[in-house]
Parts: sequence; structure tokens; C-alpha cells
Amino acid sequence: MAGRGKHRRPRTNPLTRGIIAAGTGGAALTLPLLGATHASAAELQSAPVAAQSVPQAAQPAKSLTYTVIKGDSLARIADKYDVSGGWKQLYKDNRAAVGDDPKLIHPGLELTVKTTKTDAAKKTATKSSAPAKPAAKPAGGVAQATQASAKTYANNLDGWIREALDIMAQKGIPGSYDGIHRNIMRESSGNPLAINNWDSNAAKGTPSKGLLQTIDPTFQAYHVDGTSWDPYDPVANITAACNYAADRYGSIDNVNGPY
Repeated sequence: MAGRGKHRRPRTNPLTRGIIAAGTGGAALTLPLLGATHASAAELQSAPVAAQSVPQAAQPAKSLTYTVIKGDSLARIADKYDVSGGWKQLYKDNRAAVGDDPKLIHPGLELTVKTTKTDAAKKTATKSSAPAKPAAKPAGGVAQATQASAKTYANNLDGWIREALDIMAQKGIPGSYDGIHRNIMRESSGNPLAINNWDSNAAKGTPSKGLLQTIDPTFQAYHVDGTSWDPYDPVANITAACNYAADRYGSIDNVNGPY
């Protein structure tokens, strides 16, 4: 573009004029872009083309979070978002969340997807750059807001259940203190590190873990956003188990035996 200034005198080198004359028949307009990228600066300045087309640089990969839905596979997701390296790279990037079997992904599992697709990147940018809505002012004023934000829970069974119930209320997951407590005492006696290494699930390589004895595939499929991905985490284990019980039995309150 710099070679098209109105007040720049054209080069008078005979060889250059010969090159220009050879291109005036229109052949210069049909040169492939690949060749144009290797042309010298002098050739670009003297070319009699009204507007040079410069190839855009390759778009860097953008990361977005994808939530697995029923019927998904790593290959399908990688193909949908043009993941460089295909499903193998997608699995490598998410092995900690997926586990040892790349074919075993469950609805609700969140994956980090690196995509070069413009539309996907725009959606992610729009979502992340949207201004946050101002928080509604609590009826009780600043003092009440401070008190609510400072809510803490005891690091014991009672505190874990109460924290889980607050999260469940926000997510619309049914369940009561008594229903959760009753099932915890039957399943683990209140030990968040409990693990069953002898039943049929253990024989299949997926032992039941935590307060409500969930197996890893169930925990991952019914994991509740905002909680830990560690199945031994008390609050994460309770909320995932209650989410599963709600889907299968209507509520953890309806569970009175092995589930």
C-alpha cells in the first residue's frame, strides 16, 4: 500500500519498467497470493494493481467451556469446533476431567475446547465481555448485605449439609436436612473419605466414594456447578448425590435404601 502515494515518482530503472510492461496485460492480477508473499518490496511497490490483497494471519485458538450433552463424543465435539489435533488433543486437554477412558463422557461434564472458529470465539467473547448487572440493593441496606456475604458454615457434618442445602436451593434441587442426614448415616456414617472397595461397583473399577457413596461416573454426570470436582469433597458429594436422586427418585428424601 505504501507504493501508491500520489507524490511518489515511479522508479526509472529499465529492468523495473520491463517488469511492469510485462504485467500490464493482466497477468499480474492473476498471480496466486502465495507468490505475492515472496515478492520483494520493490516488486510490490511497482506492481500496477489497484488494491493488493494481503492474506490474514492464522487466527489463534480461542478457549471456551463446553458442557457435554446426551449423545456427545470427543470426536463430535472436536469436529464441531475444528479443534487442532482432533479428539486426541481435546482428550489430552481435558484428561483430568474425563478420566482414563476417552469414550466415557457424561452429560453435564464441562470441557475446555480450543477452537479457531470465528463464530464460536465471538460467542465466547460476547458472553465474557458483557457488563455485569448491578447487584440489587438488599432491603436491609449495607449492614444486611455484609452479614449475608459473611455467612460461614461449620467444618463438620452439620455445616456440610447446611451449605449443600443452600446451594441446592439456588439450583432448584429438592431435598431436606433430615433426608440427607439419614442417607449419609446409612451410606458412610458421616465419613467424607469413606470408600467401598468390595461391592459390584468396585469390581467394575468404580468404587463408591464419599458421604453419599457416589461412583465417579455418577458424580461427574450430576456434578453441581460451583462445587469441587473432588468426589471426596463433602459439599460436592452431597449436592451431586442429591442431584442424581432428584433425577431418578424425585428427591433424596424418597431414598430409604441403597440407590
